[in-house]
Amino acid sequence: MAAHFDRRLRKAAVTTTVAAVAVAALSASQAPNVTADGNGRQTTADNAPTSDASSQESATGNSPYYTDLPPLDSPSPAPTIGTPSSRGPSEAGIPATVLDAYKKAEAELLQSKPGCNLPWQLLAAIGKVESGQARGGRVDADGTTIGKIIGPQLDGNGFALIKDTDNGVYDGNSSYDNAVGPMQFIPSTWAWAARDGNGDGKADPNNVYDAALAAGHYLCRNNWDLSDQGDLASAILSYNNSQDYLSTVLSWLEHYRKGTHEIPDGTGSLPGSRSDGTGYGSGSGSSTGASVGSTGPRTPGTGSPSPKPSPDKPSQPDKPTTPGTGSPSPKPPTDPEPPAETPGPTPTDTVDHLENAGATGLTAMAGDTFTEKISTRAETEDGKAVGKVRIRFTVVGDTDAAFTGGEKVAAVATDASGVAVAPALKAGEKTGGFTVRATVIGRSVKALDHKATVTERVADALESITDTTLTCTPGGEFADRVEVKATRKGEAADKVAVTATLVKSVLDPTENDKGPYFKDADDKPVRTLTGLKTDAKGLLKLPELYADDTEGTYVLRLTTAGGAVRDITLNVAEAQPAPDPSEDPATEPEA
Repeated sequence: MAAHFDRRLRKAAVTTTVAAVAVAALSASQAPNVTADGNGRQTTADNAPTSDASSQESATGNSPYYTDLPPLDSPSPAPTIGTPSSRGPSEAGIPATVLDAYKKAEAELLQSKPGCNLPWQLLAAIGKVESGQARGGRVDADGTTIGKIIGPQLDGNGFALIKDTDNGVYDGNSSYDNAVGPMQFIPSTWAWAARDGNGDGKADPNNVYDAALAAGHYLCRNNWDLSDQGDLASAILSYNNSQDYLSTVLSWLEHYRKGTHEIPDGTGSLPGSRSDGTGYGSGSGSSTGASVGSTGPRTPGTGSPSPKPSPDKPSQPDKPTTPGTGSPSPKPPTDPEPPAETPGPTPTDTVDHLENAGATGLTAMAGDTFTEKISTRAETEDGKAVGKVRIRFTVVGDTDAAFTGGEKVAAVATDASGVAVAPALKAGEKTGGFTVRATVIGRSVKALDHKATVTERVADALESITDTTLTCTPGGEFADRVEVKATRKGEAADKVAVTATLVKSVLDPTENDKGPYFKDADDKPVRTLTGLKTDAKGLLKLPELYADDTEGTYVLRLTTAGGAVRDITLNVAEAQPAPDPSEDPATEPEA
């Protein structure tokens, strides 16, 4: 208790010294209708929106939250309000799996509710304020928190009064409800807001993927457009109906919009101060207890937190004496500090390197799905498989290839054999090589690059739709245009590139310099056309053909990638005069 008490005194002492700096930093990034108070915290104007939602209808039941503000933008970060120590890089960073969950939720809401315009930075801001980013990213490979994060029971003593609604299923409390998980949902709200964000077939408020997606849908209800400042404020207040809460979330939102970075899971720092007057310090999340948000010491018989010492007079309390002795009385029992958790290494902590667990040099034709999937194996230093590690696969390079659904990034957990298999990869239309990069989420391990190549579309046969012999008079235009159909294994081959060349003969593929020709954009003769492609049915109709004054028989050769060839014969000759009926012996009169 003494250490806890001293921390509060130190927090109070630094408040006034940094207030002016905090105000200056925050005022530069304030949202509309937001100002900074004397303590550097953003506050909303008198006409700011409020929420009509009751505690039972809000996401958190208006539970306590972390009040620490973002680090200041300065070369040597100064202490910020409520935090006695300087903020390090981990304070501004977001643990890898938690960040992945926020971005995945944003991508899903972009598809399902595009008019909401939900930014992942808003989820990050709420996650910071509610749970310190899942206690600094203490999550497993599937995104589930290591130990449940449970807020104080909402029994009406300094908090809202919400009697049990889930029979203690989520919060372990069959008398009252508690906010649960990294996004601090109360069970009654989770009952309808729950989502399965990581595709494991269940919705768990203790899973950061599930909780982030649920929070996104919660914030996007009521047809709110979060790009509108009014709707944004209404959505945040519906999560926790407090103007101070709104100001704190907006501060973190602006901070994350200016830029953040990914840090390994479990290395984030836990905020130091909470709205109910409690706080566990700002140490690494790896040493926090299994639950967050205890009610803290209370004044007997009041249900309220004990009064804090004045920050202006940080004096020591008088020591009571034992009657008749003049000696200090024995110290009464004190509340213990929150129990320190010393967990063993997570599976992610044991990964030393990644190995290719599948085929190499994957190749697919443009538009096709790669027949083999990319797979990666996570191993310890001595080569043992590591299961339950989350692997991120990212398509890198100048390519339009993507995973199923058009995504460029996919996160997959390794199985018991340490292998993570990426989703099916589909080639785009851009040919050439690219890379699928595998990295361990939450740990700095050398990336493993998988090489892949997209080849051009091919056809194994060309069928002539028009006659294989066309005729034209010298200096004239062929009446029919050449049309062919490309097939591959008997099926129409679409988007196949075809080259058309007027060659000298069947045996000589050299381009002819006389006879039939096409015209370019300037009406000049050309005898080779490239860049032609078949349509969705495999059909291709060539431009008009013309003839010069040279009579003869010529060859138009059509070729495709894949070896398909079709020759069309072109005859250039004077038109034969029509026979004179009077010269037909069959029409001569009988003698």
